[in-house]
Amino acid sequence: MSDIKEFLTNDHKACDEAFAAMEDAVAAKSSDAERLYENFSNDLANHFSMEEIVLFPMLGQASSEANGATKAMEMEHEQMRSLLSKMRKAVEEMDKENFFSLSETLMILMQQHNMKEEQLLYTLAQQHLAEDADYIIRQMRSVIY
Repeated sequence: MSDIKEFLTNDHKACDEAFAAMEDAVAAKSSDAERLYENFSNDLANHFSMEEIVLFPMLGQASSEANGATKAMEMEHEQMRSLLSKMRKAVEEMDKENFFSLSETLMILMQQHNMKEEQLLYTLAQQHLAEDADYIIRQMRSVIY
């Protein structure tokens, strides 16, 4: 049997690694910066989609207490999407100062957001959806942003 919390926490870690690679490329003014930005942006968008399309609706059906938390997480997803959009321009223009100002804000938001998800939502998911974990993880894996 699979573990929803472990699956999504590992995906957070993969997004963090892509984020660090993107920052390193921008700091070095590497020609790979735009590609690594796209990798990170796509990884994060896919993570959000897995949650918004699969996990959050299923969790909301299983536990009414999760509905407020999932709405708050979706609002934070929108904040992060907005920052990502601004970062795209900074990467394209190789505006390191603006990029790192935005990326620092995004990093703080991601850390706080991930902690809330891992400690609250994913734990609720394990409590209420453990019997369907294999199916839910297959559904999340099939989501392609």
